[in-house]
Amino acid sequence: MSSQNLRTAFLEELATVFPDIDLAAVGDDDHLQNDLGLDSMDFLNLVTALHKRFALPIPETDYPQLAMTALAVRYLSRTVGQRS
Repeated sequence: MSSQNLRTAFLEELATVFPDIDLAAVGDDDHLQNDLGLDSMDFLNLVTALHKRFALPIPETDYPQLAMTALAVRYLSRTVGQRS
């Protein structure tokens, strides 16, 4: 899966758990909680959504790697790619 497809999938799941977000305004380096206003429950719901979408276990120790769009895309690229 390409980085652009992973980014799109990440943003789709983000919009699902945080429907008030303006996806066009989400920058790759925006911190989901500090810059975009997700609370801890929103973030956990996003992790769950990504887990379901990609059938991917995401350990709590990896959560910081999902804190920004660019980090999340890199993380997904590595972990989804390992399953192929």
